[in-house]
Amino acid sequence: MDKNLILVINCGSSSIKFSLIAPDDGSEHLAGIAQNLLSSAANITFKQNSEKLNYSLPEPFDHETALASIVGFLQDNKYAEHVCAIGHRVVHGGETYSQPILINDQVMNTLADLAQLAPLHNPANITGINAAQKAFAQLPQVAVFDTAFHQTMPEKAFLYALPYDLYQSHGIRRYGFHGTSHYYVCHEASRLLQLKQNQGSFISAHLGNGSSICAIENGKSLDTSMGLTPLSGVVMGTRSGDIDPGIIFHLINGLGYSHEQVNNLLNKESGLLGLSELSNDCRTLEEAMFNENNQQAKLALDIFCYRIAKQIAAYAASLTTLDGIIFTGGIGENSDYVRAQVVQSLSLLNIHIDEELNVATRFGQAGNIASKSSRACLVIPTNEEWVIAKQTAEVIQAN
Repeated sequence: MDKNLILVINCGSSSIKFSLIAPDDGSEHLAGIAQNLLSSAANITFKQNSEKLNYSLPEPFDHETALASIVGFLQDNKYAEHVCAIGHRVVHGGETYSQPILINDQVMNTLADLAQLAPLHNPANITGINAAQKAFAQLPQVAVFDTAFHQTMPEKAFLYALPYDLYQSHGIRRYGFHGTSHYYVCHEASRLLQLKQNQGSFISAHLGNGSSICAIENGKSLDTSMGLTPLSGVVMGTRSGDIDPGIIFHLINGLGYSHEQVNNLLNKESGLLGLSELSNDCRTLEEAMFNENNQQAKLALDIFCYRIAKQIAAYAASLTTLDGIIFTGGIGENSDYVRAQVVQSLSLLNIHIDEELNVATRFGQAGNIASKSSRACLVIPTNEEWVIAKQTAEVIQAN
């Protein structure tokens, strides 16, 4: 076994996803998730050599308890001696962090300050780091930021048309997310098309319960659809994506919604779930559409695909050339229906798919599903954990 494995931790408010990865080749030695934390239903699942082991977590059912269980499992199964560092996914790095960084007290203070920009995510990330520092006190810990990849965006892309002082004094601007995913797939796209490293112009569509589109030129982000928060951009599983801001005032002043109700509506009750009144899961909606002729499920998917296609077409304006588009994320990798519907609206960009290749390229398969006369249309399974592991190892080596 490799003696330089990285433990990658992705901490949410009630969950911890983790994986043990060799940074050189991306091989995964262990993975799992602790979920339903802070409740009596808290449990943890370890996946080892395709075998799943499930355990209940004892009181107080919190993040420290979950990480203690992870430590125990690593020790019992002889993994602990091979772990050389911990890599943490941190959602928001603001303008402060454009690269991964070794975590120290100053970094933790800055992450706390940045929590106002990602109140649903950064506090959970900080909780995970604190718990991991107690559990793995002897190991270096590195923060890898979702926003870092997008720090190459020019001002014309990241500034909102608001009073400039709101940006200068309060950092209100577009930051973007899913950076590790967009970073990974654009490099894989260059490799698949036999281009030089960090060469090529692509529009990447990371489609899942959270979705974002990114224009990438020569390995650098030029524009992306998520903004100050992960709420903006295309339609998502439960998030509205872009709406007329005036709707918020109408909900509050005209319909009597509270600020909390509006926040909950836009983040948790909208998107595919709100439109379909059935589910936020694309698979469920496709089944309802095809098997039950559910027209509301079809409408939700039509809107989802149309908004994605519009965003891809808009980002062609960010590029001087376009080598192809990339589909990734749970929906982008697996839904041949969504891919077909999106590409159907992109004929002006000379993007067309081969129907047989489209249907065949799912469930971990990568490849170019474009027809012979088309620009490339790539399906690339993302691997954010490997990116975090590699970047963590690079930081450790540099220090």
